[in-house]
Amino acid sequence: MTPTQLLIFASAGLFAGILAGFLGIGGGTVLVPLLVTLGYDYQQAVATSTLSIVITAISGTLQNWRLGNINFKRIIAIGFPAIITAPIGAYLTELFADYWLKAAFGLLLLINIYLVRLRKRLKSREKQDAPKTQNHRQTPHSKSKAALARIATGSTAGLLAGVFGVGGGVIMVPLQILLLGESIKTAIQTSLGVIVITAISACVSHAVQGNVLWIEGLLLGTGGLLGAQISTRFLPKLPEQVVSLAFSTLLAILAIYFFWQAWQSYIGYAE
Repeated sequence: MTPTQLLIFASAGLFAGILAGFLGIGGGTVLVPLLVTLGYDYQQAVATSTLSIVITAISGTLQNWRLGNINFKRIIAIGFPAIITAPIGAYLTELFADYWLKAAFGLLLLINIYLVRLRKRLKSREKQDAPKTQNHRQTPHSKSKAALARIATGSTAGLLAGVFGVGGGVIMVPLQILLLGESIKTAIQTSLGVIVITAISACVSHAVQGNVLWIEGLLLGTGGLLGAQISTRFLPKLPEQVVSLAFSTLLAILAIYFFWQAWQSYIGYAE
């Protein structure tokens, strides 16, 4: 491996790690296209990306834990349903053409931007209308409702992740805001913890099949480890509006990317 390649892999891992800590995504949406561009086949790119994501997500989650920003019960409640439903989503991909799946995912990302903003407006209105003396303690009924919402979030995220081939962060963060009423920072921190579970599962599966490129994955993961340490330290200090704008911008960019991928796939099918 040349010094230029080493620099490219380390820089890409650093960038993916920063995104992971700031926005609660695994980084596969950045790393997979990069690896494909560098000449690796798609299976190797996805498999190697999962190894990097394991390192990055563990690094960011440990940092969040040290800062007191992690609730492991919440992570487990969302993570295990995602593991169960992800294979179902992968099976469903066989039922639809590739370009339909990519176009649908792009549309889903755009809908998420709208729904998250709508949820924030409604939540703000509820706070204004609620009496200041209202008791906000959770009842057993509200706790049960929250538990079911976490299961629904994890199940939906796993299903969609399996269908669309992403780690799930871009899905889990909006769902936590919509279904659980979490702040975007809490949703990001929880999402990063859940990605540890899903990425380990995916990495082991790919390793058994012999698709993981260990040197490249470790280089990407080392850069990601440093990036996640940086971004998780600064996330709590950033205003909610800045984080929300950054996440919405990422969703919009990814939506455009998937629409473009869908068009390229459609042209390939038509030819």
